[in-house]
Amino acid sequence: MKPTSWLESLNCAIEGIIWAAKSERHIRYHFVAALAVVFLALFFKISALEFFLLVLAAVLVIFAELMNTAIETVVDLVTDDYHELAKRAKDVAAGAVLVTSIGAVILGYLVLSGHIFPLFHSEPTFGKEPQGTIPVGALLIVVILVVLLKSHYNRGTPLHGGVPSGHAAAAFSIAVSTFLFGGSFLLGMMVLLLAGLVSQSRLLMKIHTPREVFLGALLGTVVTLLAYLFFA
Repeated sequence: MKPTSWLESLNCAIEGIIWAAKSERHIRYHFVAALAVVFLALFFKISALEFFLLVLAAVLVIFAELMNTAIETVVDLVTDDYHELAKRAKDVAAGAVLVTSIGAVILGYLVLSGHIFPLFHSEPTFGKEPQGTIPVGALLIVVILVVLLKSHYNRGTPLHGGVPSGHAAAAFSIAVSTFLFGGSFLLGMMVLLLAGLVSQSRLLMKIHTPREVFLGALLGTVVTLLAYLFFA
């Protein structure tokens, strides 16, 4: 029955949130994460702008998860049978949650890194560049390029096959950043070896061809090198 007053509408909205939290464990996880973020914000006495950004990020993630749950519920109401468009609707809604969550994690890192990491000898401020901006930014660019290239060539699935190998691209981006971000040579070699093992695993499992793995490794390496060349 349609609500007849704003109080009934508010009650329906609250019931919807509670039902979603009962039904979907991911929403409960997001609420717990939001509590942790608020606790850290209060503990470190961050600025009003930083607090606003953290709260906004948490709200957007929870909003995206609620919309995802609503879309899944409507799709299940419309049909019990498998339909490709129903799958696409659910996948896109889940993708919105993933994109929002990644953005929230990056924002949380940018805001809290100066308060959490061992930089306590200087006063942390929002305007100061946090450690790791270039490695995180380079990795994010690599991931976005992988998504665009996979969608362009339309081969394989996001985590299985396709051009280029996303695992190889991310692994080599991290390896290059380890070398260039002030890490020791030994640590860099160990991470590079790990990147090679990740790439080899894609070949052994016959998920990617050698060409796809090579292009992924090349993409991760070149993009990360360019990021340090132009922005370091």
